[in-house]
Amino acid sequence: MIFIDEIDAVGRHRGAGMGGGHDEREQTLNQLLVEMDGFESSEGVILIAATNRPDVLDPALLRPGRFDRRVVVNKPDVKGREQILTVHMKKTPIGPDVEPMRLARGTPGFSGADLENLVNEAALIAARTDKKYLEMEDFEKAKDKVMMGSERKSMVISEEDRQMTAYHEAGHTLVGRKLTGLDPIHKVTIIPRGMALGITQTLPEKESLSLSKTRAEKMIAFLFGGRAAEELIYQDVTTGAGNDIERATEIARRMVCEWGMSPLGPMAFEKREGPVFLGLQYGHTKKDYSESKAEEIDAEVSKIINEGYRKAITILTENKEALERITKALLEYETIDGYEVDMMIDGANVSEIEKSRKGRKEDLAKVVAEMEQNKKKNEGNDPVGNPGTAAV
Repeated sequence: MIFIDEIDAVGRHRGAGMGGGHDEREQTLNQLLVEMDGFESSEGVILIAATNRPDVLDPALLRPGRFDRRVVVNKPDVKGREQILTVHMKKTPIGPDVEPMRLARGTPGFSGADLENLVNEAALIAARTDKKYLEMEDFEKAKDKVMMGSERKSMVISEEDRQMTAYHEAGHTLVGRKLTGLDPIHKVTIIPRGMALGITQTLPEKESLSLSKTRAEKMIAFLFGGRAAEELIYQDVTTGAGNDIERATEIARRMVCEWGMSPLGPMAFEKREGPVFLGLQYGHTKKDYSESKAEEIDAEVSKIINEGYRKAITILTENKEALERITKALLEYETIDGYEVDMMIDGANVSEIEKSRKGRKEDLAKVVAEMEQNKKKNEGNDPVGNPGTAAV
């Protein structure tokens, strides 16, 4: 058996570049194709190759007689992630509050290696505080570090910017919580991570393989929650919503141009070409629609975006007291979870968050103590017993 890893290194589409076809890579590919033609079925030679870029491979490699079968290995779904986490968790002492399924839901797109790294990061965080067990808190910190980068607590932020960030994230949170059908709010923080000054994190309840028009429109409103809160409170806006606007615009344009979710009908107006480095999208590409149609597309995209923004403004205006409570909680604690967000929306005082956290920690401490007692009882009832010091 012959295995070729990363075959796209020598198997890229021939004649795609602008430098001619007589480079070493193409000669290597030509020689490989000639040798593969020489394999006979009676010789018992099996050739296997792997790549994460099957779209760039030369068609001659994929024709029958060379590579006859394609096996697609996708990233694990939520059930697969749970099972992978369970395997890696067997190597470490796990606390009673750790829920593999909850972690699996919060790590969409993670590969097996990513999940192993998550468990290792959680173990390092627990070791720094001399814990006997890995708790859910350690996994949450590890997940945030892997997905969003390390906390930048040393970053100097003025009180004005800190308050603006709190209102921005509270706006995302409140809009996301009031719109049914979106992923539940999992955690909100105004601690800078990576390039972001604050983050509102959601936790998917299930794997989603498709996106409905209604959900897409709600996602746009959720993305505009931060900008809407800034305008509502300060009658001004900042650059903090730049990434939100970019993502919302992309969703709206794809709704119109790719997914047929507009009055223009189920038509695809923008054709995704091949990447430039393959020579499949070089020079000016002629649009397959008229200038008047382009104006209609722009109008529909603008309409979807403005409707989402108005929806966010309406929700925040009708729930301004809840917005203030969430903002106050963020300024006080910097990070709050979904349960505490619901407390603020339901009218609880900010001081009740501390009582809630204290009660949950006490409950966890009791469970851990029971685990320790049961462990000692099991060791005492061990029929083999501790052999102690062996005599030689």
